[in-house]
Amino acid sequence: MTTATSSRRRATASQKASAKTTRSARAASPAVPVLALDAGNYDLKFYNGHGHPKAIRSVRYQLPQGRDAVSYSDASPLIELPDGRRYHFGAQAYKYRRQQQTVIENKVELARLHLYACLEPLDGEVSEYGLHLYVSTPDPARHGEPMEEQLLGLHEFTRNGVDFRVTVESVTLEREGIGAYYYAKTQGMIPTSGYTIVIDIGGGTWLTRLVDADGEVIDENIMDRGGTYELATAISFDHRLTDHLGSSADPCIVMDGFRVGHLYADTGLAWTDWLDEYLDPWFKGIFQTVKAQYTPYMPRVTRFLVTGGGSHLITERLQGHELFAVMGDPQFANVRGLFLLTGDNQLCMTTK
Repeated sequence: MTTATSSRRRATASQKASAKTTRSARAASPAVPVLALDAGNYDLKFYNGHGHPKAIRSVRYQLPQGRDAVSYSDASPLIELPDGRRYHFGAQAYKYRRQQQTVIENKVELARLHLYACLEPLDGEVSEYGLHLYVSTPDPARHGEPMEEQLLGLHEFTRNGVDFRVTVESVTLEREGIGAYYYAKTQGMIPTSGYTIVIDIGGGTWLTRLVDADGEVIDENIMDRGGTYELATAISFDHRLTDHLGSSADPCIVMDGFRVGHLYADTGLAWTDWLDEYLDPWFKGIFQTVKAQYTPYMPRVTRFLVTGGGSHLITERLQGHELFAVMGDPQFANVRGLFLLTGDNQLCMTTK
């Protein structure tokens, strides 16, 4: 195992000890609410244990001081900071020019803003409260400290015209993708023996975790590129789109189209008929990398668990393959699993 991987394991072991302390402290203050947050490159997903997890498109626009905002909602919240800066998140951000897309930025640096976008009043009216936060990140050893610095402590801001005063009392960090493994375990999708390879295909990145039957991560690979944004970028330059648009297409709008019939916004242009020309090499590239990474372990692999917001693109290709399982509602599998860790009845597994 590489030195980098070993250091990640040591760091995560420290985080696990910290998480145990956090859970003990929370047991003494059960009234403090909990939020699981998976701030992805495409969507900001969050879940408080009630109803269905929610998502906000991870695009924003910073309004100039003299510009009025378009209408806001919980799905497209307007955030105002004490210094007067204003950010409009979600689909409404597309109504301005030159939106900022998380998929081409460093989402770790945006952790605080993403949290503000996802915080809602308790019971629809209480906006001053304490909070225990469970967050996933691709590399906790590298990103844990800067994220904790942004997230812990008192936060004062305005969301959709409501003044918030929220104190984040604890932050528990988990590897991105492992939440989906926890959730799949409760759904009976993970064999009781052998190794599971979790393949999490996101908007900007994709990653893999090799997990043994005890739930311990024994190897991992984090690809900084290669998610659905790369696929969308390739499609955006195809002349079958550009000739009609008069310019190259916006990859982020193509990404939106992956979920709505492969249509480019409201233009009526679609790439369904020639999607496979791009999808096949993208799909094969991911799985060739997975096989190369885990060649020594392959005889003991009993499950490939495919999850993440981009996994729906390859679901049909995996049907009929016994080793493969694709999460239902894959967009929210990771955040659902994160929330499983917030209860007193923890799953009997570790992530070392």
